[in-house]
Amino acid sequence: MSFRDNLQHLRASRNMTQEQLAMLLGVSRQSVTKWEAEKSYPEMDKLLKMCQIFDCTLDDLVQGDLTACEASSSPATVPAGPPTDICGYDEHQRMMAWKVPTGISAILVGIAIGLFFEGAVELASWDGRDALFVIIVLVGILAGLAFLVPAGMDHAAFQKAHPYVEDFYTDEDRARARKAFSGGLIGGIACIVVGIGFLFVFEKAAENIALFFLLFFIALGVWNIVHWGMLLGRTNVAEYNKTVAEDLEFEDLMTAQIDEARRKELLAAKRSNQKIGAVCGAIMLASTIVALVMLFAPMGQADTWSWGDFNPEGTTAMWFWVAWVVGALLCGIVSVLMRAFAKDEAPKNTSDR
Repeated sequence: MSFRDNLQHLRASRNMTQEQLAMLLGVSRQSVTKWEAEKSYPEMDKLLKMCQIFDCTLDDLVQGDLTACEASSSPATVPAGPPTDICGYDEHQRMMAWKVPTGISAILVGIAIGLFFEGAVELASWDGRDALFVIIVLVGILAGLAFLVPAGMDHAAFQKAHPYVEDFYTDEDRARARKAFSGGLIGGIACIVVGIGFLFVFEKAAENIALFFLLFFIALGVWNIVHWGMLLGRTNVAEYNKTVAEDLEFEDLMTAQIDEARRKELLAAKRSNQKIGAVCGAIMLASTIVALVMLFAPMGQADTWSWGDFNPEGTTAMWFWVAWVVGALLCGIVSVLMRAFAKDEAPKNTSDR
C-alpha cells in the first residue's frame, strides 16, 4: 500500500479537507494535493506531524496499509500539547526584522555620507549637485536594495509555501516582544533627537557635518524602531494568516477547499486590496517623480526662494526624501478611507441578495 492511499484514507475517514490538513501541518493546500498525486513527498517533520494527527506510526503511514482501519468520526484536531513552530516562521520573521531595517538605514547612511563628502573632491557637477554626492547616494541605494530585494523575495516565497501558520506564541512571548519594542522605540526616538541636536550645534560652523550626523542618527533611530516593531508584529500570527490569504491569487481562492462564505469574503477583500494597491502605486510613482526632480533639477538655488524670514542656503534637493514621506502618508489616508467605505457598502450588498 502506498503513502498516497494511506493519506487519502486517513483524511477521508476523519472528514478532513486538504486545506484543513494543510493548516494543521503549516503548508499550502497545493502541497497536500501534490502528495496525494504522488508528484512530491513530504519532509520528515511533516510526516512526524501527520503521525501525531492521525495517531499512527511512521512505518504504518509510509509503508503499511491503513485503509482497513476503522473510520473515525471525530473532528480533526491538533494533538495535545503546546503548539510548535514547525515551519520556521519565527526564524524567517527574525531574518526579515534584520534585513528590512538594515536596507532602509543603508540608504539613509548613503545620503549622510554623500552630504559629508560633497565637494571634497573636484568632480563634474550634475544639475548643480556635486557628482561625488550623487555617486555615494546611488551606492547607498544599491546597498539598501541588496538587503530589501532578497528579503522581499524570500518573504514572498515563504508566504506561498506556508499560507497558514499555527499560532505558537505564548502570552509571555508577546509580553517580552512588547517590552523590547518599548525599549527600541525609546532608543530610536533618542537617536533622532541626538541627530537634531548635532544639527543645531554644527549648523553654522559646518553644515556638511551637521547634516551627516542628523541623517546618521536618524538612520540609527529608524533601524531600532523598524527592527523592534517587526519583532513585535511577528507575534501577531493571525494578522499574518489574514494577509497571506488576501495575497493569494484568484485562481488559488477559487480552487481552495474552503466554505463558500469564506471564499466570497476573501475574494471581496482581494478586489478591495487591488484597488487600494493601484491607487497607492500611482501616488508613490508621483512621489518618486517629484523626489527625482528635487534631487537633480537645478531648482531652489540659494536666494531664489524663501518662507518669510527663512531663506535656506543650498538647494531643496536635500529635502527630496520628503516626497516619499508625503506619499506614504497619502497612501495611509487613502487606504483607511477606501477600507471604511468598503465596510459601509458590505451590508447593502448582503441585503440585496
